[in-house]
Formats: sequence, C-alpha cells, structure tokens
Amino acid sequence: MNDTAYLTAVAALAGSTIGGLTSLASAWLTQRYQDRAKRLLQDKGRRQSLYKQFINEASKLYADALSHDKSDISALVSVYALIGQMRVLSSLAVVERAEAVVGKIVETFFAPNTTFPEFRELVQSHTIDLLRPFTDECRAELQVLPDS
Repeated sequence: MNDTAYLTAVAALAGSTIGGLTSLASAWLTQRYQDRAKRLLQDKGRRQSLYKQFINEASKLYADALSHDKSDISALVSVYALIGQMRVLSSLAVVERAEAVVGKIVETFFAPNTTFPEFRELVQSHTIDLLRPFTDECRAELQVLPDS
C-alpha cells in the first residue's frame, strides 16, 4: 500500500510538471511568433517608407532635370543615400531599378531642356514614367513579403 501512495504522488508530480512545461512552451512559442510577426511588419513598413521617400526625391530631381541644365548635387547625394539604405533592406532587383532611375535622371540633366511639346510627347508615349519599373519591382517585392 505504501508503494501505491508513492506511485500516486510521483504520477501527480509528473503530471503537474508536464502541464507546467507545456504551458511554458506554449507561452514561449506564442511570444516568439508575435515577435516575429512584429519584426516582419516593421521591416515591410521601413521598406514602404524608404520607397516612398525615394519616389518623392527622384520625381523632384527628374522634373528639375527636364527643365534645367544644372543639378542640385546635394539632392543627388540624398537619392544615392536612399539607394544605400535599399542595399541593406531590399532585393538586388529593387536596387538595380533604383540605380537605373538615377542614371536616367543624370542623363537627363546633360540633355537639352525639354520643351513643352516634347514634354507632351513624353506623356503621350508613357516614357515620362521613369519610375514605373522601380515601382513595379517594389510592389512585387512587398507582395511576397509575409505579413506575419
């Protein structure tokens, strides 16, 4: 009878220990999943903010390049700084598209100023949309990133 009491006590202790470990493991896994989901959302948000900033800066530079012969070097440096940040966060394809945008902007600064009829032709032929390949690549990259 004494063995039965020990066996019952050991079984109760083992059950309690297993229940506690299960609860601990469940809480740890839940916290880990929540932390991962939070990191993924923050990463996606950082990329979206970076891409938006690049689009704004590049658009201003391109408009300036179409109508002026001289560039604001500090604005170009700012855009290259954004590309540097993309190298850390983004895919190689996004970085290459961003570099192509800046390359086209620099080429445009060296071209003669665009007249209004030439501008209309750029709009009608859709070649004015310098950022399209970049934005398409950004959208593709953001769509494959998990939300959680």
